[in-house]
Amino acid sequence: MKKVSMVAMGLLLAAAQVSAAEASDGTINFTGTIASQTCTVSVNGAGSTATVTLPKVAASVLNAAGTVAGNTRFTLALSDCSATTGDVYAYFEQGAGVNANGRLTNTGTATGVDLQLLDNANNAINAGSSEQSTAPATVALTDGAGTLSYSAQYYATAAAEAGTVASTVNYSINYL
Repeated sequence: MKKVSMVAMGLLLAAAQVSAAEASDGTINFTGTIASQTCTVSVNGAGSTATVTLPKVAASVLNAAGTVAGNTRFTLALSDCSATTGDVYAYFEQGAGVNANGRLTNTGTATGVDLQLLDNANNAINAGSSEQSTAPATVALTDGAGTLSYSAQYYATAAAEAGTVASTVNYSINYL
């Protein structure tokens, strides 16, 4: 009998401590919206997935780390946006094609070269970095439409060797 009373007392004390530990001080509610698509995007008029072709440049132009060439403009035209007004920006995401410096890794046969993304003011974009969200290059939507302008260029990581250059980057459109 004494053993049963000791076990019962132990369970009672444990239950009392659990309920005291689970007392709440408040509630946080979360809300959000999942949209089928926020905007229709067209990269250089070719849909949301497109290819930007940079010009052919001589390897001798990219003869040292940090040299750049072949600046090529491209646009992300937004239409049918669920918000008709407000500011939007493109966020270039971290992924397998982005290196630790935020540049796009070359998967082609050329060596000593990455691709670098630039905003409309020709400032380097560090793909995958939170810098893109803290001071983004935005465009104002008018009647649910707007155009974001960017460019890409070759960026030498060393003296470039001739060959092909290819890379990819994913992006998302964000509202402010």
